[in-house]
Amino acid sequence: MPIATPARPRPEALQSSPKTPKDTFGYVFPAIRGLQAGRHFYVTMFPLRLIPRLFLFDEEELQPTLRAQRTLNKSRIPEIARYILDNPREYVFSALTASVDADILFDSFDSSGTTAHIGQLSIPMSARFVINDGQHRRAAIEQALRENPELGDESIPIVLFLDVGLERCQQMFTDLNRYAIRPSRSLTILYDQRESGARIVKNLVNQSPLWTNLIEMERNNLSARSRKLFTLSALHGATKALLDSIDELTVDEAAKLARTYWGVTAEKIPEWKMVHERKVTAGDVRRDFIHSHGTALHALGKVGNALLRDSRDVRTWRRTLEPLSAIDWSRTNSQLWEGRAIIGGRVSKTSTCVALTTNVIKRALGIPLTPEELRIETMHERGES
Repeated sequence: MPIATPARPRPEALQSSPKTPKDTFGYVFPAIRGLQAGRHFYVTMFPLRLIPRLFLFDEEELQPTLRAQRTLNKSRIPEIARYILDNPREYVFSALTASVDADILFDSFDSSGTTAHIGQLSIPMSARFVINDGQHRRAAIEQALRENPELGDESIPIVLFLDVGLERCQQMFTDLNRYAIRPSRSLTILYDQRESGARIVKNLVNQSPLWTNLIEMERNNLSARSRKLFTLSALHGATKALLDSIDELTVDEAAKLARTYWGVTAEKIPEWKMVHERKVTAGDVRRDFIHSHGTALHALGKVGNALLRDSRDVRTWRRTLEPLSAIDWSRTNSQLWEGRAIIGGRVSKTSTCVALTTNVIKRALGIPLTPEELRIETMHERGES
């Protein structure tokens, strides 16, 4: 593991870099030198324990005109830190990218051979580092180290760009993020092998011919011509609401329970089965009915949670859910859905709309509302929601 140690530059190396003071103490790292846009950059590794010490958060250390990152979103840090701490044998972090304001020294191991790009990088202790990409990872590493100092011996790759005076760091931040696109929520769930909710919903879909045909596994949005009725992210959220506080279940048991509930629900909503059988198009059903949008699916998950807390008997579910088929789910029924599932003619996924849609379904099924649902319903009736 590469270790940064204070060291004097070697005398022969000083001759190749007259700008480096002979009495300068610094950090020495094994590094690879590359060339990009006519400028050298360096790839190395730092022990995690050095990250908080070397990469001071620039929002506090630098004036605003020199900051090279967006404002730190502190709410993200505990989640990232917990990811490290909960997965000490599986976590993965990509490289931090930083600008370094200093006269650095690269001493090649073989200046005349094929390994001229491999050597030692000497950085004076007075150098300023500004993170161009990875400030939240840096802050999360710092928090994780406070809880588990043993992580300090692990390392993270670093890409360093020489930027004396920090004149290029803001442009570098812009360029690094110019074409960055976050993966869709559905795709993240599809590829997630660790989070129990993701494993449950994928098990649910893979073991059910109905849901396999109805679920878009990669995208967050459905086009008018899509043959799918819901996205994986929508089903994930609805199933999470369904199983909320239903403890002591394995992933397979939870998936089976959810698959059974959604199967019974589908029996009461014939349009879902018609899409599965290709008798109608998914686009036409989404256009005409509320029940084929994520808002109603999430609401049905919350309704199912109330059923699961009361009984695990499928026959009881069937009897209780029977009135679902009598609800007028048509989007043209503005008297029922406008201000609840629909705002200004468009289906809305806000938490209030989900709650108000849940209230409609619960009342149709004769299920009592929770105190919070009663509060939201009262506000809605007063026109305060």
